[in-house]
Amino acid sequence: MKADASTIDPDINFARRALRAMLRWFDNAAVDTSDLQDIDRVDWVRVMPFLGLHLACIGVFLVGFSWIALWVALAMYCARMFAITAFYHRYFSHKAFRTSRVLQFAFALLGAASVQRGPLWWAAHHRNHHRNADTERDLHSPVTRSLFWSHMGWFMSPRGFVTEHARVPDLMKYPELRWLDRYDLLVPVAFAVLLFGAGKMLAVHAPGLHTSGAQMLVWGFFVSTVMLFHCTVTINSLAHRWGTRRFATRDNSRNNWLLAIITFGEGWHNNHHHFPGSARQGFRWWEVDLTYYVLRAMAAIGLVWDLKPVPLAVRGARLESR
Repeated sequence: MKADASTIDPDINFARRALRAMLRWFDNAAVDTSDLQDIDRVDWVRVMPFLGLHLACIGVFLVGFSWIALWVALAMYCARMFAITAFYHRYFSHKAFRTSRVLQFAFALLGAASVQRGPLWWAAHHRNHHRNADTERDLHSPVTRSLFWSHMGWFMSPRGFVTEHARVPDLMKYPELRWLDRYDLLVPVAFAVLLFGAGKMLAVHAPGLHTSGAQMLVWGFFVSTVMLFHCTVTINSLAHRWGTRRFATRDNSRNNWLLAIITFGEGWHNNHHHFPGSARQGFRWWEVDLTYYVLRAMAAIGLVWDLKPVPLAVRGARLESR
């Protein structure tokens, strides 16, 4: 006879939940469906790797500084920010352009190295955001919830961990993307090991650079990844609170030039919510959109194609009241 949950020792219940959460560090298919509606609870065991990522940044005081480590950190920030903005967002979430299956997977891998989960998870949650922006169904709205929750609390909840496969049927047909989404932790771990190894090699073969494996790991992976994460999610939080509104969208999306700079064009968020399907988010010539510029360059050499433009009728619509 199966024991009722209320009769089980609380310590045993906690241990079971902890083991399930730890299993989900490595296999996202190990989902506990009993608490998916509990959006306002943080699963602390499940998010320990995320917290550890932040704590590891303190290591800068132990490994020291070198210019090569700083430049690698910046390069890794830029490369992975582009993978998130161009591919996780504009390609996987909105199908704003087309590319080959090989390049699709290559940038999915680079995006996964950002420690922002797999492309299916990212696209499914983002599509949900556009469908329900700034309503109770929007998991990371700073309008209906707190600024902290919209910035990072939402994805630490049980509901935030789940990939809603029904939202991404177009992506589910690729087994390599399904595998990457299920075991997304493997990519950043491999990336971290690669950076550590590169630092060790430089210490031996280019000692004049004054770096080491530990230094390259801390700066190139931990510091760069934490910066990348918090800059990316400002679009969830700050870009729905501060900035200007050109278009009368149904949500509280804002255009914010500073956020556009640090996120390579994502800060033109009111533009984006007005017409999500465009590969370009800076609608005006002076709205800097680095992601779009790189996509144009890639299109020129045939790596991507069919970049969706912003229709003139869409660009001409204005919000008269603000």
